[in-house]
Amino acid sequence: MIRQTPIRRREFLSSSAAVLGATTGFRRLPQSMGFESPNARPTIGVIGCGLRWDKRVMDPKSNYGLGKQFPRFGDIASVCDVDSERVQRAAEIVKGWSSTAPLASSDYRRVIDDPSIDIVHIVTPDHWHAKIAIEAMLAGKDVYCEKPMTLTIDEGKLVRQVQRKTGAVFQVGTQQRSGRQFIKAVAMIRDGRLGSLKRVVCGIDSSPQSPSLPTVSAPKTLDWDQWQGPAPKTAYRATKGAQNIMKEWSNGHYEFRWWYDYSGGKLTDWGAHHIDIATWGMGKTETGPTLIDPIMVEHPVEFKNGYPVKRDRYNTATKFLIKATYADGMELSIQHDTDNGILFEGTQGRIFVNRGKLVGKPVQDLTDNPLPPDALVNVYNGQPLTDHVANFFGAVTSRREPISDVASHHRALSTCHLAGIAARLGRPLQWDPAKETVIGDAEAQKFVSRPKRTGFEIDM
Repeated sequence: MIRQTPIRRREFLSSSAAVLGATTGFRRLPQSMGFESPNARPTIGVIGCGLRWDKRVMDPKSNYGLGKQFPRFGDIASVCDVDSERVQRAAEIVKGWSSTAPLASSDYRRVIDDPSIDIVHIVTPDHWHAKIAIEAMLAGKDVYCEKPMTLTIDEGKLVRQVQRKTGAVFQVGTQQRSGRQFIKAVAMIRDGRLGSLKRVVCGIDSSPQSPSLPTVSAPKTLDWDQWQGPAPKTAYRATKGAQNIMKEWSNGHYEFRWWYDYSGGKLTDWGAHHIDIATWGMGKTETGPTLIDPIMVEHPVEFKNGYPVKRDRYNTATKFLIKATYADGMELSIQHDTDNGILFEGTQGRIFVNRGKLVGKPVQDLTDNPLPPDALVNVYNGQPLTDHVANFFGAVTSRREPISDVASHHRALSTCHLAGIAARLGRPLQWDPAKETVIGDAEAQKFVSRPKRTGFEIDM
């Protein structure tokens, strides 16, 4: 048990402008982890109560979900979702964990505006992440946001700006950063076990396709307009019979991943995980590629000027080989047709790592020539290795950066977004990683940002 001063509730900020005018590190108070008394536990607000948070919102017999990890360190005081069935079920689940029912709401601002909430856990679809995260930080909250952090590169720049201004602790849910085999792989690279790193391959699998989906009424429990939020307004589409977790094709719950309006397909789904580890291992967390070449891309529909011609079916890239090249000549290949995971190739060897294994001759050589005792801890920002949620709450207590911080994730995710832009336009892009702009392609530059639907702009 970590001893600490009991928590003091933060003073609720009267305006966003006051925060933006403040200097970095304006706060704050010790929180979480110690739990010498109930008052020392931070309060948590959950925004988005779908399958990633806890699968039992759909199937009471299931036990999948990240949400159950948070009550180890704090009290879930509020749950929010625009699907009334899911938020009611989430409230029941939380009451089962803590014996106290949380506030249940369909309006995320009730979480943001509540001065008693210390931490916001964002588990919404991708297109909502930036708006909620920024408004939460401006309201004085710390944030744990599921990946990918943003829908666009410019959103990432804005999240980074606000995080630096407010000093909020912000963990991105790229939990592989806390996976021992991934940490070990990075430690091996830093210790020179592969020689000079030259090439990295990220295998992120192909994306699913759908048939033509009819326009139907949204489920009665779902506020479809609010679910769309900042994205373009469109009709709800769905049909039964899919072999997926939802048992249907749709442009809503869970299946939003395969529509560019809401996500980036596999490039930001698995890509947010593996390209993050690749960027970490390459030592490129403060820069980005200079060239992105979509060598081969297949979409399930025809594209014109970067937009799908048909809008009645999934439209993200299904097959791809996209190469990102850095200023020093290092190459990162993103492809669908190789083992899911990351292959690092150097002048003296190669290793492959994913959630199930870390293999390669340099790994075998560790038996006779182990890494220095502190190699993994050094990679993990000098902190003892732990799970991703515990790392976040430790950072909340110490006011240090968590292992999956905003700035490094933004750089890795920018590569994912650039790959998506190049895929949509079907041509190579030149990128200036210092200015974070596309060079000589005004059409491509437009995709670096996207307009928000009226009424759903980010509240600054």
